[in-house]
Amino acid sequence: MKKKLYCFDFDGTLTTSDTLLEFIKYAKGRGRFLMVFLMYSPLLVLMKLHLYPNWKAKQQVFAHLFAGMRIEKFDALCRGFAEENQHLLRPKGITLVHEALVAGAQVFIVSASIDNWVRPFFDIRNLKGVQVLGTQIEVEDGKLTGRFKSNNCYGTEKVRRIQEAISDLSLYEIEAFGDSRGDKEMLAFADQGHYKPFRE
Repeated sequence: MKKKLYCFDFDGTLTTSDTLLEFIKYAKGRGRFLMVFLMYSPLLVLMKLHLYPNWKAKQQVFAHLFAGMRIEKFDALCRGFAEENQHLLRPKGITLVHEALVAGAQVFIVSASIDNWVRPFFDIRNLKGVQVLGTQIEVEDGKLTGRFKSNNCYGTEKVRRIQEAISDLSLYEIEAFGDSRGDKEMLAFADQGHYKPFRE
C-alpha cells in the first residue's frame, strides 16, 4: 500500500488571488504598490509574453521593495499579512488539506511565492505537518539582499523540489492541485492532477 502525498499550489489554487501582489499592498501600501507596478510594467508585459524570465522580473520587483530590510521585520510583516488575510484562502482547499493531514498523508505546499509568508497561513490554523516548498530569499547579516536563495519555485522547479524533498517517490501516490501554467509540470508528474479544483 503506497503512502499518499498531496501537493498543492498556493496562489490561485488555495487562495483567491496572487499573494505577492497582496503582500506588497499590505507591506508598502496601495500607493507604493501602484507606483512600483507602473515603474516595472514594461518588464511585466515582457514577462507575460515569455520574453523575459519570470524569476528575474519577480526578483527585481522584490529587491526594489525589500532589499535591506531586517529579516525580523520582514517575518513580522509576513505573520501579520497571513493573520489579516485568511479570507483569501479557499474553504474547500483548506478543508482538503486538513482532511489529508488527519488521514496521515504528507502535504506539500509547492509555491512560487516566498515561503516566509506562505507558511504562517497554515501555522495560524494549526495545520501542523504541512511542509512549504516555496521560493526562498537570501539573508546576509540579518538583512534581505533582495535576491532569491533558491530557484523560483515555478514550472519544472516544482517537480525538482518535490523530488528533492522525498528520497523515494516510488513509495508514494501523488495527487497534485494547481491552476496555472506554472503548475503544468507538477500536475503531469503526479499520479492524479487536478486543474482549478476548488472554485466555488
